[in-house]
Formats: sequence, C-alpha cells, structure tokens
Amino acid sequence: MKLKDISSENRPRERMERFGVGVLSDAELLAVIIQKGTRKENVINLSHKLLTKFNLTELSKCSIKELQQIKGIGLAKACQIVAVFELNIRQDQIQQKDKIITSAKEVYNYCHAQLNKTDKETFIVLHLNSKNKIIKEEIVSIGTINKTVVHPREIFKSAIKENANSIILVHNHPSGDPEPSEEDIFITEKLFEAGELLLIKILDHVIIGTNKWYSFKESKLIIQ
Repeated sequence: MKLKDISSENRPRERMERFGVGVLSDAELLAVIIQKGTRKENVINLSHKLLTKFNLTELSKCSIKELQQIKGIGLAKACQIVAVFELNIRQDQIQQKDKIITSAKEVYNYCHAQLNKTDKETFIVLHLNSKNKIIKEEIVSIGTINKTVVHPREIFKSAIKENANSIILVHNHPSGDPEPSEEDIFITEKLFEAGELLLIKILDHVIIGTNKWYSFKESKLIIQ
C-alpha cells in the first residue's frame, strides 16, 4: 500500500497538524522525517522496518553508511536521520550550558549523548569559568575503539587561551564499562600535575560508559 492510498486523516503529517506531534508513534515521527518510501513500500512501513532493526538509542548512533545498508534508505534519507539526532544533541548541550556543573552526574548528562554515539574513544575537555559554568568544550583527541592518546599541550592550550578558571576531563569507553584502565590513571595523574604547575584546576576526570560513569574525584583519585 502506498501512502496516498491511506486515508488523509491517518497520514502522519496530517495527524500531526490536526492533533499535535505527541499523538504520533515513533514510526510515524520517523516517517515525517524521511518523507518518502520506495516503489515497493510506503514511508510508514519503511520506518517500521528501521525501528525493527534498530531501537531509538541504536538508531541515534548509526552512521550514514550504516543506515544506507538498509534497503530503501539512500544517502538523502540517511543524512536526514543523522541530522535530526545531531540537532537533538546540540539542543541538549545548549540547554546544559546554562547550568552550573557541580557533580559527575551533571558531566555525564552533558556529554553522554555525544560520546555514546561513537565507537571510538574520544577525549573532551570542558572549560569552566569561576562559577563552574561551561564556557567552551573541545574535542582534543579521537582514538581507536579502546585507546586514545592525549598530551598535556593539547589539554591546556585552549584552556589558557579561553582564560578558563578550571577544566573537567571527559572521555568515553565504547565497551560500556567506565572503570579506568591503568593508562587512564597514569595520564590523569600527569595531567593533574601539569594543571597544578599552570595554576589551572582539574575538577574531575569523568569516564562515560553505557548508562553509567566513573568519576576520579568521587573515587578520591583526584584530591582538591
């Protein structure tokens, strides 16, 4: 059945206009985003097929190439899906920037959507002002699936330029387990020593896992 064969009152865009976005199912929302189906299946069926293969969390992490492996999803549709999830991440970050960062949980809330979408270790530095508000975030390193290499020069260069009062180190473990490796502990100690010499406080180093995090400060491995 083609979309035009569905009564107008049951089509996603018409239902959205008439009743509001909240009445639409996940598949219907996805159908509004990708707009068109294929010659063999309408956009709603195509959306159901996508959500059968991926749940929403998995879909939000898919790359353009991964989406294109689904029959009926070409470059245009894949780009539309990726763009929508990226906009959601950026909007969430904008809202978070107005908040004062006081705990590892708040760091997790700010960074997890961005870091959980990648399968490579990514190291981020959050620059904070004297009120612990984020003034800038910077990706300083992207590594492999289980390793990233960072150097104090990259960590503190931008912090000095931005006149940051303090910084928070953040990186992800694609495995989902946030427990620090020996290398994580070693580099954190070295960066903490460098921060003391430069008079730039490292408030915490937070490792992001799947639905959980590890905080060096909360674990008493960083003493302020």
